[in-house]
Amino acid sequence: MKWHLTLSVLACCVILICGCQGCSKYDGEIQNVSYDPTRELYKEINKSFEDKWLEEKGEKIRVNQSHGGSGAQSRSVIEGNPADVVTLALGYDIDAIVEHGKDLLPSNWQTKLPNNNCPYTSTIVFLVRKGNPKGIHDWDDLLKNDVMIVTPNPQTSGGARWNYLAAWGYMLKQELGDLGALHDPDRAVEVAQAQQKAAEFVQKIFSETKAPAKDTGARGSTTRFAQNGMGDVLLAWENEALLFQSGTGEFEIIVPSLSILTEPPVALVEKNVDAKGTRDIATAYLKFLYEPEAQEIIAKNHYRPTDPTVAAKYAAKFPKLELITVDQVFGGWSKAQKEHFSKGGTYENLVINAGK
Repeated sequence: MKWHLTLSVLACCVILICGCQGCSKYDGEIQNVSYDPTRELYKEINKSFEDKWLEEKGEKIRVNQSHGGSGAQSRSVIEGNPADVVTLALGYDIDAIVEHGKDLLPSNWQTKLPNNNCPYTSTIVFLVRKGNPKGIHDWDDLLKNDVMIVTPNPQTSGGARWNYLAAWGYMLKQELGDLGALHDPDRAVEVAQAQQKAAEFVQKIFSETKAPAKDTGARGSTTRFAQNGMGDVLLAWENEALLFQSGTGEFEIIVPSLSILTEPPVALVEKNVDAKGTRDIATAYLKFLYEPEAQEIIAKNHYRPTDPTVAAKYAAKFPKLELITVDQVFGGWSKAQKEHFSKGGTYENLVINAGK
């Protein structure tokens, strides 16, 4: 009898334990799948949003974070990562989820929130060691014989794709003077020659000789440069450069004469939130990114806020420089991705195949 009683007690314990495995101390949880350098930003934003939800709704929720190279993160969602929201480095990586993700979100996702679903922007700058020992001031200086470049891989990193396009746009401006020439049929021959010069310039910057180690994501490259002491210049998101410059005092930021307006968008993964019953929380979370409280956090974490009042408050923090756009120079992200970063594109032909 005692033996049977013991078995009964054990069975009850197993049932209780198994039953509690699905229990959560939270009233709701969502997952934000993001790109590499946003760890610090979203850690602070998530805490602020969780506190706000608890105060207003009386519910304890949690926002989980996932980070990696933007292209790799996009593929993880396509392959089944149950993201409620994505906050990636560029629009194409969300378009890829639309195209390959089996109705995870609609094709017009970029019309759902202000500023083409971009609650903040940034740009590409150079991070160099204190005193700028190699005398790097603009894109041309990257080709000095004694300069080693650190950049992530454009095939996996959104930041690296921005680096690549910024360098390409710089050389086009040097050759043409006026980027309006790109759309002038009377200057087609001149434009073709400038495009060839830009291709040669970018090939040198991303070559195995100049940039021998390319991490899958931007944070890996920052760690390689800032903590492991590799290289002379890091091609970096402005927010990433500001983060590491302010943290140690061992680095300087060089703002080139021309760079690119980087626009990291956000989106609701509608199929996932409906399956998980998290649409209300996830929708509120994305809208929160545009509110003054979150915009303050965005500015303090070195991203350029889109709220005009907050942007004016932090204007001195972000240097003014000439910024090209993907639409202006490359015809939008779909075209840029196909021509430059897809299989058989210019990056593969100029850098990977050239190194074989």
